[in-house]
Amino acid sequence: MPGPLGDIMDIAVSGLSAQRTRIAVTASNLANADTTRTPEGGPYRRRDPVFVSDALEKSFQGVLGKQLHGVKVSKVVEDPRGFETRHLPGHPDADAEGIVRFPRVNIVEEQTNLMSASRSFEANLLVIRKVRSMSEAVMRIGQ
Repeated sequence: MPGPLGDIMDIAVSGLSAQRTRIAVTASNLANADTTRTPEGGPYRRRDPVFVSDALEKSFQGVLGKQLHGVKVSKVVEDPRGFETRHLPGHPDADAEGIVRFPRVNIVEEQTNLMSASRSFEANLLVIRKVRSMSEAVMRIGQ
């Protein structure tokens, strides 16, 4: 879809992709909230996607000096904070003192992130639907 509506669509699609990644990373955090042993060794480390602005180089407005930007995930970073510790002497991953290290995953925070990402995903989807509707209206005018 060429023109301004195509640019709007490209921006919304970039938002969908970024939020899809955010949802997947948050789901991984929730699923591994109690994982004390990973293949890499040690407890799971909470992850966060890093969003960056992504210029739409093909945009006509960019030629005129009004560069449009979408969003993309540049990387997924691990939480640098230390692990939570609990005294669980019978746990298979307990050390000599009975201390077990757990991921620093806050379930409420992750659920909030999941709801926010879901709403952002829905908002981008609504933009795509509106652009499609506007495109169909333009096509009907030309008939």
